Amino acid sequence: MKKIFVIIFATLGQVIAMSQTITNDLLMAKALIDHGDNNSAISALTSDLKKTMDYRLLLMRGDALTASGKYMEAIGDYIAAGDLEPNSGEYGLSRIFSLKRDAKTSLLHLEKNIGSFFRKSEKEIMLDPAFSVIENTPEWREFWKKERYTVPEKKLSEIEYSISAGKRDDAAELLKELNSGWPNNNSTIYAKALVDVSFKRYPEAITTLSGLISEDKENPVYLKLLAKAQTESGNTAGASVTYGTLIGKGTADAKLFYLRAECYRKTGEYDKALSDLSMYLKLYPENRDALSLAGKTAAESGDNLRAIEYYSENLRLHPNDPGCYVDRANAYFISRTWENAVRDFTMALDLRPDDPEVWLNKGIAQLSRGMTDDACHDFRKAMSLGNKKAASYISKNCIK
Repeated sequence: MKKIFVIIFATLGQVIAMSQTITNDLLMAKALIDHGDNNSAISALTSDLKKTMDYRLLLMRGDALTASGKYMEAIGDYIAAGDLEPNSGEYGLSRIFSLKRDAKTSLLHLEKNIGSFFRKSEKEIMLDPAFSVIENTPEWREFWKKERYTVPEKKLSEIEYSISAGKRDDAAELLKELNSGWPNNNSTIYAKALVDVSFKRYPEAITTLSGLISEDKENPVYLKLLAKAQTESGNTAGASVTYGTLIGKGTADAKLFYLRAECYRKTGEYDKALSDLSMYLKLYPENRDALSLAGKTAAESGDNLRAIEYYSENLRLHPNDPGCYVDRANAYFISRTWENAVRDFTMALDLRPDDPEVWLNKGIAQLSRGMTDDACHDFRKAMSLGNKKAASYISKNCIK
């Protein structure tokens, strides 16, 4: 019996390791595609598929091939993916035949997608540029005469759009309509959580989402909104656990590492935050926000030299971004390297001259290096732009 358990656990470990490897392969390929390097993504995925034949790898290679205009090869990948996981390749096939201006075949595959586990939302389909090629054809118009989505699904799409457009009152009205007719539908319940988050009613949203997740524990849509509500409500420890659940289940979304790193930074778990940011920056090494967050995390952990390294790299990549100069200036400020701080504050103000906080901090740095006249000029500029703290510095140092 003991031997059987050892075999089971060893096999389970291999499955988990393989799943994580595939997720990492997908993350790397997605990053290459996002960088516009489809050929490298195709090459990497081809190598991955020689080791593990997985439908997700085939789908992503199909997407890269489609973006490269290699339609026949992409069709082969989507068909192969469908052989491994029924209907998984139908949406990719629909996109390709649309791009080939074959509306009839495209819509046959789209119908299969909508009727499957892999169905795309109506909004996602309508916003997909691949279908702009056939959207004015008689076949397209005829296809959408048939109701393919429920009323709650349609209303949910409208609510999502209203919230994204900043029209939360409109979203609330749509939610009333949903509640009146379909109060127990999961689309209605999820819509309520969305509206609650938009109105900053985080406890209510968390309660609603917890109920949904108890029935569908691995739903990434529910989990992502839950993590957002937890973060906004101040429960960053809970949010980091939720993001960890998403990462652990193999969700191939690099942004999850960035978001979890923000949570870890807020809970003071700096090593974990920097580990997640290191993962993200391997995939997106030029990302301005990730480099800035890495610098802030390093600085808060007490490693100001490492923070300056991150900020300097950000400036190398984004030399015209005033925020990058401010980040490094603040790091120099903390280390009392006043001349460097003044230099970077000055560069930031050359790019964005109406920032009262930067004028104030530049003045403090000038004062600290003994440049009182220059400091007073900066304090007066800060006060003229509305910084009330500047008045006390003026009264103490600039009035003779």
